[in-house]
Amino acid sequence: MSPFRKAVLGAALVASTLTGGAIGAALFAGSASNAATTSTTTPSSSSGSSSSGSSPSGAPAYGGASGTFHSNENAAHEAGESAQREAQENAGQFPTVP
Repeated sequence: MSPFRKAVLGAALVASTLTGGAIGAALFAGSASNAATTSTTTPSSSSGSSSSGSSPSGAPAYGGASGTFHSNENAAHEAGESAQREAQENAGQFPTVP
């Protein structure tokens, strides 16, 4: 094979690799149409004083992000629990048994 053909073949391989990479990046990269969106809301405070039950500055307005465990004391839920799970819930631990 002549050196010119080798150069043309090498250039074609490089070009196809770069084109394939660009197409793959375009297909699998997060774009505005398929990216997960988040919305943030700030709780409104009245006249600068905080009432009981409002979250501190910078904390979310819901109670889910505090990291503390809150037991589900619903009767239907409690009927299906094992004694070990109930003991863990009563101790304030995240349950690790079914």
